[in-house]
Amino acid sequence: MIDISYSPEVAAARDTGTPLVALESTIITHGMPFPQNVETARQVEETVRAAGAVPATIAVIGGRLHIGLTGDELDALGQATGVAKLSRADFAACIAAGGTGATTVAATMIAARLAGIAVFATGGIGGVHRGAESSFDISADLRELAQTPVTVVAAGAKAILDLPKTLEVLETFGVPVIAYGQDALPAFWSRDSGLPAPLRMDSAAAIARAHVMRGAMGIPGGQLVANPVPEADEIPKAEMDRIVEIALAEAAATHVSGKAVTPFLLDRIYHLTEGRSLEANIALVLNNARLAAEIAQHIAASGDISAR
Repeated sequence: MIDISYSPEVAAARDTGTPLVALESTIITHGMPFPQNVETARQVEETVRAAGAVPATIAVIGGRLHIGLTGDELDALGQATGVAKLSRADFAACIAAGGTGATTVAATMIAARLAGIAVFATGGIGGVHRGAESSFDISADLRELAQTPVTVVAAGAKAILDLPKTLEVLETFGVPVIAYGQDALPAFWSRDSGLPAPLRMDSAAAIARAHVMRGAMGIPGGQLVANPVPEADEIPKAEMDRIVEIALAEAAATHVSGKAVTPFLLDRIYHLTEGRSLEANIALVLNNARLAAEIAQHIAASGDISAR
């Protein structure tokens, strides 16, 4: 049996049937420096609470899967070094070896399913990388969405990815891609990717009903809810496209490759936007946390036991 540790807050929510929202931990260990990483994580958790749900930040600490972190655990994780970045391939190995790791989208979905949590809020999902036709670099997040029954609220896939190919793979895998409140698919820092979304829903209740119906029909996999970054915080697509192209050219010129590409690009985009990309990132994560909490409440109200 897997050794799962529930934080006191999450354990109480499970006992009372209070809706839960899963949160990933790579934003803490691989997204920002200390103390900004911990401050942002606490902001996200408080946003979930203010919207009527309980946050469950997920991580592996000393070989134990933690569903929800205490304040001390969050501080320790935020300052830890050598923390593994866990996806489907290495999640179980880390636990079996007694290691410590932060969960990506795919790993957080797996953990949420194990804990019976129906909704997960994140910033953006991984997807098909540019040049994947030769590198075959496709995120495990896409297949996870196809097989793990969790509704993921994100601001789309990061604009450094190949968005048309990402959308095509999600369609091939049968993943519902739902734009919230608009017809266009958002592109993380930008509200409009230039691509139409396959589905549109205008309320958390509608998204919750679709989640419950998929379960009732026995359809495997989850849903991707593409929630656009707040208008006041977005970086328009035309501006972002230019910045991404500059960053990509710099990566090619300096021969950055493999797993080093994404961190390099995000760092260059941060500097090229003079920090605006990080500000937008924080704003969209908070926005996603609010919507995820609303969806979780509606799923819980439906009587679906996977909501808690």
